[in-house]
Amino acid sequence: MGLRSFGVEEELLLVDPDGGAPRAMSGAVLRYAGEHGTGLPGGVAEGGMEHELQREQLEIGTRPCTSLDDLAEQVRRGRRAAAEAARGAGVQIAALATSPVAVRPSITPSSRYRQMADEYARTADEQLICGCHVHVNVDSPEEGVGVLDRIRPWLPPLLALTANSPFWQGRDTGYESWRQQVWGGWPSSGPTGPFGTPAAYHRTVQEMIATGALLDEGMVYFDARLSRRYPTVEIRVCDVCLVADDTALVAALARALVETAARAWEEGRPPDPVRTEVVRMAMWRAGRSGLTDDLVHPVTGRPAPAEAVVKDLVDHVRPALEDSGDLDAVQDLLGRLLRRGNGAALQRAAFARTGLLSEAVTEGVARTVDFT
Repeated sequence: MGLRSFGVEEELLLVDPDGGAPRAMSGAVLRYAGEHGTGLPGGVAEGGMEHELQREQLEIGTRPCTSLDDLAEQVRRGRRAAAEAARGAGVQIAALATSPVAVRPSITPSSRYRQMADEYARTADEQLICGCHVHVNVDSPEEGVGVLDRIRPWLPPLLALTANSPFWQGRDTGYESWRQQVWGGWPSSGPTGPFGTPAAYHRTVQEMIATGALLDEGMVYFDARLSRRYPTVEIRVCDVCLVADDTALVAALARALVETAARAWEEGRPPDPVRTEVVRMAMWRAGRSGLTDDLVHPVTGRPAPAEAVVKDLVDHVRPALEDSGDLDAVQDLLGRLLRRGNGAALQRAAFARTGLLSEAVTEGVARTVDFT
């Protein structure tokens, strides 16, 4: 195949302009967008905007792209459209993966979301968290499963790069990504072992649903999964990125990971024999310390400096980045991220300036639509 198409979905907070508390305004924002033409047409995977589980959230997305420049522009365009619709409804958007300000979120009133709230109780109540999902095209289910089996140890560095949720219910959690901890409350979340074949993948999913612990296939919340609706692998580990350029960076790395894994599968090279338990430890470490301390190295399974790990990730996918023409852009974007820090670092710096958690929200609102 030529260049693989890819796209992203971003979840955003809707916050009060005064004080930064999340507001249950997604319905009003979407109505304003529809009435004033500020939203892009189609569902979230076609570059539109949609409801999410909580009414204090909004989800936006890009269309499938083959060019990194096109994807980056669509991310910016989607954020601009969401910001305009939010202003029309009297709120603002913030690309923060959790709310720094204490909040009691409210479930979006759909039958499925109400069923989830009834079944999962406090786990559902606490899911005011915002992620970034990257979809990358695959040629077949066989290739898709081959990819899933081979990208497993390389997913935690993506979380470290995007960690953007240090605060929860008015307190510093000590984590760079508290979203990852909250997300872990769902029964199907987290890393998976190798599947080997699409039949084994789908059999696993059906056996999980048969336990009664999941409502349906849509609740299979693996760190990476085969999309139910599109011919893609969907990578779901990232916090929503505070800076739009970082969204482009992780999308480029995700596409290169998929391409690198697909080539290994096509050549018959087996997946790395890393145990799922070790991948889970690596994901916890990435959420705990982000880029501020050691990560678990995907090859050795031992602690290594975070900057070295993410640069080894680039080296791992370098041939794919060179073939797509993205290597120079990725190196530039990564260098900028490492110099300024991820979203968690930016939030903590804003809080440190005043001692006010609302300042972290103000920083989030500004950075969400600052494309300079």
